[in-house]
Amino acid sequence: MRDAPPGPFDYSRKWSLRLVFLLGAVFLYVPIIVLIVFSFNDSRRGGNVIWKGFTTKYYGRAFGNEELMIAFGNSLTIAVISTIASVVLGTLTAVLLWRFRFPLKSAVEGLVALPIVIPEICLGVSLAMFFSRFGWGGIAEAPWPLNLTNIVIAHITFSFPFAAMVIRTRLASFNPETAEAARDLGASEWRAFRDVLVPHLKPGLVAAALLSFTLSLDDFVVTFFTSGPGTVTFPVKIYSMVRFSVTPEINAASTVLILLTLVLTFFALRYQRIAS
Repeated sequence: MRDAPPGPFDYSRKWSLRLVFLLGAVFLYVPIIVLIVFSFNDSRRGGNVIWKGFTTKYYGRAFGNEELMIAFGNSLTIAVISTIASVVLGTLTAVLLWRFRFPLKSAVEGLVALPIVIPEICLGVSLAMFFSRFGWGGIAEAPWPLNLTNIVIAHITFSFPFAAMVIRTRLASFNPETAEAARDLGASEWRAFRDVLVPHLKPGLVAAALLSFTLSLDDFVVTFFTSGPGTVTFPVKIYSMVRFSVTPEINAASTVLILLTLVLTFFALRYQRIAS
């Protein structure tokens, strides 16, 4: 039988969906595009929406700002360390919850997901109290990068549950009989995990690493509560600069961070497509 031609209701629904998508795209991406465009605006004020001319001098000022570059280096260091730790912990947690049955498993799953659902302000306050109570508040006086320990631990705390959820979703498509066949052929538990399970998990590991890195790189609330006076990260530094005025230098620094995130996302998605 031939399909019936679309009626007026189908056409209206199609256009309504397109309109919703367009409005959502405008709401999400137009502010980012405006920020990038006006990072090249030859104006003394970053909030000035009047185009004064094209210039790249504010990128030079941003890279020449020593405090801003130190904060950016701190953020990258924290993001890399917390991403590695989050992916390792998330993988072990996902495999544990996927493979084994044990008492109070539902309670453990709820505890793992707790940092995801509780307000970030509550997590930041609780971590600040924890570090202060156990004498870790003065670790900011330690040499670099040990002075970042508090922030790294805090970022791992809220990042690894996201990694565990992503990796566990990937595990749902794995056939356990494949690993059992490898063990029947003489492979040890470790070799079956390394040669059978991990290759299947590669797309999930890449997605978990990208999510953890992004969450760590742009986190402000938890970092604000757990950082010391000598450990400033990029979002905290940007916040302190915005409190006085929005300058083109801030727009330029934010644009660099956006481009870095886009490049990492591109390569991660490309690797994920190859691995899958």
